[in-house]
Amino acid sequence: MQKKSNGMSYAPKGKAEPVCARGEFPVGVIGLAHGHIYGMCNGLSEAGADIVRVYDPDPLKVKAFRDLFPSAAAAESEGEILEDQRIKMVASAGVPDTRGPLGLRVMEQGKDYFSDKPPLITMEQLAAAREARARTGMKYAVYYSERLHVEAATLAGRMIQEGRIGRVLQVIGLGPHRISLDQRPDWFFDRSRYGGILVDIGCHQIEQFLFFTGAVDAKVLQSKTANYRFKQYPGFEDFGDATLVGDNGATQYFRVDWFTPDGLGAWGDGRTFILGTEGYIELRKYIDVGRSKEGDHLFLVDREGEHYHSAAGRAGFPFFGELIRDCLDRTDKAYSQAGFFKAIELAITAQRQALEVE
Repeated sequence: MQKKSNGMSYAPKGKAEPVCARGEFPVGVIGLAHGHIYGMCNGLSEAGADIVRVYDPDPLKVKAFRDLFPSAAAAESEGEILEDQRIKMVASAGVPDTRGPLGLRVMEQGKDYFSDKPPLITMEQLAAAREARARTGMKYAVYYSERLHVEAATLAGRMIQEGRIGRVLQVIGLGPHRISLDQRPDWFFDRSRYGGILVDIGCHQIEQFLFFTGAVDAKVLQSKTANYRFKQYPGFEDFGDATLVGDNGATQYFRVDWFTPDGLGAWGDGRTFILGTEGYIELRKYIDVGRSKEGDHLFLVDREGEHYHSAAGRAGFPFFGELIRDCLDRTDKAYSQAGFFKAIELAITAQRQALEVE
């Protein structure tokens, strides 16, 4: 499932670095609507999790999943997984509007939840998730893959923590995607189901802004959406952008779109530019156009000079192991729950107040 031409089926693979014994962290899977579930389960499995059960109403999707994860027994219903006492976490890449309600049911059963992005699509769903998280104490993790499953982003985070570029002042994020129309289900074009472009893929960019700058909160200064090309789908948006300012003074601009040309050797030329007081970093996440089909390129300029780092196979994907240990040890090292929720809150805000461009 590591098909670089289509983001929906792109599932990065890393090194096996178990943080627990086999059988110690069983995971159930509910919802196979998006191919991100394969990346989610790859990361968990490499970190030592056992994928033990899977449910989706589409038997063909279940069969395809079990071909790659044969340890996962097919369940007859969602309830079989929710009621399975040995399962510690439920992972889901269901249709976006179903992810929030499923998370509530998972947490009510005393299990941690790992959702594909966007983890929910409305403010009402967010309020319910925050309340259930606070009341049950269970985790609501999110697969913000454009940071968590990109080794160049992992390396950038380490450099920023080391002070290599000083105080981070601005993050610019570019998130183009290939649309692959013939592979998209009906819900993909229905805004009431996917949430809008700033919710669906804009939340990636906002999460990175909060993480790299250390901002706890932010304001959406302006945002825009459009359906420039795909007028046959009136509920669809193919372009969006936004500008934010963090509570620490850092700023962000990001653009997301569905205009990756067929000639590109990856599903999108994802890039991130991070400006600091002492230097700057550029990430070329999935490809270096005209030079290399490989991804995970990091360029650093600081007082010492110009530096290039290939992070592929070197920086790793520490999030998954840290998440498993957090679930087992009831710690909070892998991610900020408040930050993960704040990212989708700001994405929904940007979507709600967006100027619709004709």
